[in-house]
Amino acid sequence: MSATSLLMPKMGESITEGTIINWLVAEGESFEEGDILVEIATDKVDNEVPATSAGVMQKHLYDANAVVAVGEPIATYLAQGGDAEKAINPSEKKESQPTKAQAPKKRAKPKVAPATRTIVSNENVFVSPLIDSIARKHHISYEEIARIPGTGTKGRLRKKDIMQYIDDGRPFQFAQPVAQPDPDAYKIPNLKLDKGKGKIVEMDRMRQMIADHMVYSKHTSPHVTAYVEADLTEMVQWRNDNKVAFQEKHGERLTFTPLFVEAVAKAVEEFPMINVSVDGKNIIVKEDISIGMATALPSGNLIVPVVKNANQKNLVEIAAEVNRLSSLARENKLGGDDVKGSTFTISNVGTFGSVMGTPIINQPEAAILATGIIKKRAEVMERPEGDTIEIRQMMYLSLSFDHRIVDGYLGGSFLRKIADHLEQFDTTRAL
Repeated sequence: MSATSLLMPKMGESITEGTIINWLVAEGESFEEGDILVEIATDKVDNEVPATSAGVMQKHLYDANAVVAVGEPIATYLAQGGDAEKAINPSEKKESQPTKAQAPKKRAKPKVAPATRTIVSNENVFVSPLIDSIARKHHISYEEIARIPGTGTKGRLRKKDIMQYIDDGRPFQFAQPVAQPDPDAYKIPNLKLDKGKGKIVEMDRMRQMIADHMVYSKHTSPHVTAYVEADLTEMVQWRNDNKVAFQEKHGERLTFTPLFVEAVAKAVEEFPMINVSVDGKNIIVKEDISIGMATALPSGNLIVPVVKNANQKNLVEIAAEVNRLSSLARENKLGGDDVKGSTFTISNVGTFGSVMGTPIINQPEAAILATGIIKKRAEVMERPEGDTIEIRQMMYLSLSFDHRIVDGYLGGSFLRKIADHLEQFDTTRAL
């Protein structure tokens, strides 16, 4: 065996240096052709440097996070056969195309270690070009690859691992992958609670899905709930005065729900960071504003039909869509498209006589609004001639929001804006 230097590869015409992210082969550890030796980052992309021949890692000349000029030695190793000159600088090898499972992400700060490329449930498995080539030849899926034990650093797959797996007859070809337990994860204690005796009612499929969705939401999003009250006197009076004429003219019933949807859509336009979802460490700001409205089915279960692009509809169009969806819900005839695509949800708990509620976020949204019952109350009103006590139509609004991405200022301001739109309702608007 001869000592060989591993050089910092050139990874682009304008690239003059790279950052060592992580050594994947330790000093003194052997490796096979195609094994990934080190991960390198530039200001443009991440790259994995594969071994072009088998060998033994002799010494790392730089630690992780070190910035090294292109062409400088970063390690020495003892090559076993193969073309020594070819092994000196792996960047001279034609750059292989990354597979879908290992597509590199752009980096803003090259010294930050990237997320491990994952397949199914094994976070330590990634597919190098050599492993991918072998897998394709033998028709091995990524899901199956994720079940193969790796003997490389941190469980990474080597050529000999997949070849041995094939020689063994692919024993995990039809096995179901099992995620490794997280030792730091919260474990639900088994308290052996006395749940009492009585009639057993088995949950139907929808109730089971709702239960799973609610538990998932509370587990995923740290919920914070803010409250405001709104004076809806003018809006209620306008609706009472015009609901008959509205139905005669447009053939649609005018309930309070279209008015709430309209106000919320306007507020979302003014606070777009409410209209978001979390994707790992990224925030997706939605282009569409589609308002879901929690609706009770005849079975008692809840479903969330969606008013698509609510901000682009006028009151007549919103009312027509609300009536259509409500009617389909009562008849259990909602289609798949009717309940997809919501970016924000309203739950009208006032329908059941509740003064206010603390709704659970409809994942993957960032917030949900609950509207309470509209109730007459004596309120102190500030008038130019002095304070007076008047009977007003009041309603509490509560907003539960995901505190990972929505702070108190944004959540409170957004909620107040919805109340302002309801309180400042234009009573002179034409039908």
